[in-house]
Amino acid sequence: MRAAGPIAIVAAMHEELAAVLERMPDERKVTVAGRAFWQGHLHGHEVVAVLSRIGKVAAATTATVLAERFAVSRVVFTGVAGGLGPGVAVGDVVVATEFLQHDMDAAPIFPRHEVPLYGRSRFSADASLAAALGRAVRVALPATRLHHGLLISGDRFVATTAEAGALQAELPDALAVEMEGAAFAQVCHDFGLPFAAVRTISDRADDAAHGDFVQFVSTVASPSSAAIVDALLRDLPTR
Repeated sequence: MRAAGPIAIVAAMHEELAAVLERMPDERKVTVAGRAFWQGHLHGHEVVAVLSRIGKVAAATTATVLAERFAVSRVVFTGVAGGLGPGVAVGDVVVATEFLQHDMDAAPIFPRHEVPLYGRSRFSADASLAAALGRAVRVALPATRLHHGLLISGDRFVATTAEAGALQAELPDALAVEMEGAAFAQVCHDFGLPFAAVRTISDRADDAAHGDFVQFVSTVASPSSAAIVDALLRDLPTR
């Protein structure tokens, strides 16, 4: 981990980050690569808050700018995901321990899901940062069910029962699916940056997934994300 540098707080959608920005008393906007990066302080920590935008390429661009331009010391991603694992229900929270791109397939040159030239398909979350996120969830949302495990990412919104079932059969230990986490994990691996992600389950990635997604994000996921970030930053030591 870098000895100094701000903590990056990242979300994919404005609604997911809005409540965090409202808590920053001195935010200052800097635009890089078409993205607004908000620099400021929260609970005694120097932070950079940003919308990653949606999808793996957009996520990778954002992660690279955070590493190169803002020299962040660690990255925390918060947002929503579709539940896949048994018992992972709407309203539950998942803290990732590993990340995988479910649509990565360079076969037959490389095994399915393996990232070419890395010799691996899975990238681990930073154990210490993920543990801190887990503690933050328990403090901020004590009545919410918390899961730890594999988070999978791909460049499509999984919203059919058939596709969710196929992913469950292919990757039975996957707890949830979204569109950015694995890209962030790979870039952070490249830069040696601690990375962790927490996702609130907005749907079951099935035929009903699109139903109340936007309303769920604004009324449930956004305040939940802000509460988790608050608890996390209060728990992490300041320099």
